Amino acid sequence: MRVEIINTGTELMLGGTVNTHLAFIARELFPLGLRVQRQVTVPDGEAIRDAVRDTFGKADIVLVTGGLGPTTDDLTRDIVAELLGLKLEHDEEIWLAIQERFRRRALKMSERVKLQALRPREATVLWNPHGTAPGLHFPAISEMGTPHIFLLPGPPRELMPMVREKLVPILAKLLPPGAVHEWRNFRVLGIGESLVEEKVGEELIAMGLEVGYCARPGEVDVRLIGTVPVLDRAEALVRERLGKWIFTSDERELPNVVVEKLTALGKTIATAESCTGGFIANQLTNVPGASKVFLAGYVTYANSAKTAALGVDAALIAANGAVSEPVARQMAEGALENTGANFALATTGIAGPDGGTAEKPVGTVFVALAVRGAVTLVQHHRFPTDRETFKSLVSQTALDLLLRQLDGRDTAPAETFSPGDGGCGGQA
Repeated sequence: MRVEIINTGTELMLGGTVNTHLAFIARELFPLGLRVQRQVTVPDGEAIRDAVRDTFGKADIVLVTGGLGPTTDDLTRDIVAELLGLKLEHDEEIWLAIQERFRRRALKMSERVKLQALRPREATVLWNPHGTAPGLHFPAISEMGTPHIFLLPGPPRELMPMVREKLVPILAKLLPPGAVHEWRNFRVLGIGESLVEEKVGEELIAMGLEVGYCARPGEVDVRLIGTVPVLDRAEALVRERLGKWIFTSDERELPNVVVEKLTALGKTIATAESCTGGFIANQLTNVPGASKVFLAGYVTYANSAKTAALGVDAALIAANGAVSEPVARQMAEGALENTGANFALATTGIAGPDGGTAEKPVGTVFVALAVRGAVTLVQHHRFPTDRETFKSLVSQTALDLLLRQLDGRDTAPAETFSPGDGGCGGQA
């Protein structure tokens, strides 16, 4: 089925607000086997009319986000009803729900709020417990060549649950029998997209699967869609060829996987960061429940801080430089000793664009993992990229090293790693 998305909002056209709706909706539709064939962004007002009209006869499903509020520029509901020749009527059930929400929150209502209770009798209400404006589903009208049109709220905190809880179940019922296949996703780290494809691509395509790759710096997602028996064979192949690089077979991010694994094992972690500036600690503490496993994080950017906070030998720094294997080792071991954690990660490197030498060029980094009761592991990498990407790749590498230790996988540095530019695509 042909899917189009219309994102409305003048703020999206002025650059002040980033449009994240397409990426989110596309991900949610993926398991249904649906693909977005076109997306347009238009300002509030009459531009919405042209955008919606242009989908007639070209799309089966149209998702329109934004413009359902009570202000004068919220015109989506009115425009779509007019295009379809439908009359807006007051819906008392919607109005009562809006009044109850304002009552619970002790907020004052303006007269215009009542406009959000208008809907055509022919449209189905998509209830919105996270806001006042409900969504609406206008069924396709075959004689007019109009698609199924779904009006969705603009604020992400309202849009996201409505898509997951209301939209996706309706779309699943609209799909023809057999259209919804199973899907599997494997997230790999430490191997580039081209090498992933080289190891498994041709054989997966030969199985008749829809195969997609989505690459980001340091990571590649391998997504497969097909029937269960074929997917089972494909999964066995993927795990055989890529198992040493797979960190999860679901949608979780690496920090989530690490925190959940530490929690399950009853283990704790501390961090000692120089070049990453606390980014590892930030990622871990963004995960709900991190307080059970994350004990402390040190950001020791200056050499004096490495000595004062972590006990790194000043003579060692003078002899080897702050960016070196022995300094990384002492940083991790100092954090382990200070906190009593089971594991400690340390990073020290040259983010650039200046500061590199012939022996230690920009992008050089040492990542250490101290393990209570075992020998400290230290990896040497080079990520010649911009500062922000460098910090992300180093943090990712450190967390991957820890997860490999927790999983009992090979902890040797990946020889095939390439930061890459990222990108998503697929074949069938």
